Amino acid sequence: MTDTPHGEDVAFIQALAELLRENDLTELQVKREYGEDNTLNVRVSRHQYAAPAASAPTAVSVPAAAAPSAPAPAAPEAAAAQEDPASHPGAVPSPMVGTVYLQPEPGAQSFVEVGTQVSEGQTLLIVEAMKTMNQIPSPKSGTVKRILVEDGAPVEFGTPLMIIE
Repeated sequence: MTDTPHGEDVAFIQALAELLRENDLTELQVKREYGEDNTLNVRVSRHQYAAPAASAPTAVSVPAAAAPSAPAPAAPEAAAAQEDPASHPGAVPSPMVGTVYLQPEPGAQSFVEVGTQVSEGQTLLIVEAMKTMNQIPSPKSGTVKRILVEDGAPVEFGTPLMIIE
């Protein structure tokens, strides 16, 4: 039994958990490749509990029970306004936890704006994670319809960043 990679993996996972706690993050996902057929996929997450007094009025109140009957008579515009951007087929999700930057450096022009034609692979924005600037490429060609994040905003893994149609 070799202890070399597994001992390092345990230390690595402990370091990720510490990073998660120190930076008050809810989730962190990392893929570590040792060789062609030897990888380690780690997802460290924690559940943050809300104070019972703060969550009870909004989560357990009567409007929650009335919600299923409300959408049926509602106008289509109201339903579209409540649509979850993450479920949109053109949504570009964040591949990591970090901070979003819409331009390459402060004061520079944004990578894209609403209405910009983009091609597959073109840089849409940057997500800074652990002091590394990660360019996020467009998954497909199209037009930027909505930008769902603000410059400098923190994002979680899977957070919709923008919509491309």
